[in-house]
Amino acid sequence: MCYQLKPMMPEHARFLLLVQVHQLLNTIKAFEVDPSVKLVILKGNGKAFCVGGDVKELVQLSLQGGWSCSAVPYKKQMILEYLLATYRKPLVALIDGMVMGGGAGMTMNGRFRIVTENAVFAMPEALLGLFADVGASHFLSKLPGYFGEYLALSGARIDGSEMLACGLATHFLPSKNLLLLEDALSELSPINISAIDEIVSKFNYAQLVKPDSILRRLDVINRCFSRETVEEIRSSLEVEAAKCPEKWIVKALGFMKAACPTSLKITLRVIREGWRKQSLERCLSRDYTIFRHFARRTVGGDFYEGTRAMLMDKDRNPKWEPSRLEQVTEEMLDQYLEEIHDDDDWDKLQFPNRSDFSSEVLHARL
Repeated sequence: MCYQLKPMMPEHARFLLLVQVHQLLNTIKAFEVDPSVKLVILKGNGKAFCVGGDVKELVQLSLQGGWSCSAVPYKKQMILEYLLATYRKPLVALIDGMVMGGGAGMTMNGRFRIVTENAVFAMPEALLGLFADVGASHFLSKLPGYFGEYLALSGARIDGSEMLACGLATHFLPSKNLLLLEDALSELSPINISAIDEIVSKFNYAQLVKPDSILRRLDVINRCFSRETVEEIRSSLEVEAAKCPEKWIVKALGFMKAACPTSLKITLRVIREGWRKQSLERCLSRDYTIFRHFARRTVGGDFYEGTRAMLMDKDRNPKWEPSRLEQVTEEMLDQYLEEIHDDDDWDKLQFPNRSDFSSEVLHARL
């Protein structure tokens, strides 16, 4: 039997509300042990697939009840993403709209990541005083060259064809064929990875990226985003802009100027540390540690200031502290990665044991 999970409820919603994280976590756990469930389809319910967790809700929880009140639902989201990435049963993600933040975390580490012409991917967390979390350091670090660094540090949006070309998606098909694919998957018997792959491949649609796609500028991206520091990356982009002010370079520089300096530096650091060598479990655990420092204001309050400026007061004028990249030191970044031993609310993230997984289900994601 095939079941569908919709991370966006009700239809007008855009963010993954905390109550939905709890509901989804319970549902996928139940599906995993239900012998009647053979296949799970993960899809959106509206124009967006999922643009991430409700950051505003997390901040309000912290302000009302203390920082640990936001850490609890965030922890559940990390576990949800880990379970989806290591699901014991075949899981097919159908992305027919915007996917960002937590939505990316729920889908980008799965076996089947199917996009349409309506799909749009972005990781703009640094504008909120956050960082590319939800396991992004795991899947972004595996993209061609330094394209992952580009996406995380520029907040750039890419479409479905570009997601397929760079490896974020596994298949592409026109949105008008989604229901046909769902019907075909529902009629499969027996249901296994090979049978699903065969069906999905029949619907797969050859899609070339546009002539002006950012993927055709990988040489410049690699030249700039391979630099060791965010400051050097920015300087390289400025050099390129002086020679030829292409639109994508101007946008990237504009994003980096507006984004939180600390967030940009943490983002680059976690992607480089996750670069083709760290497990998803390790990346998610590190994300949880960093988020708790953000919520706890261990070093600064940029997470609260960014959310205030972008989502609450909406003046779009956050006052970052430190305000310049050069003022964010390595020692400050180190503090975000450290465990705290003198805070009773500080706990470790424990994942379910998945050592008995089928190697077929745990097929290489990217």
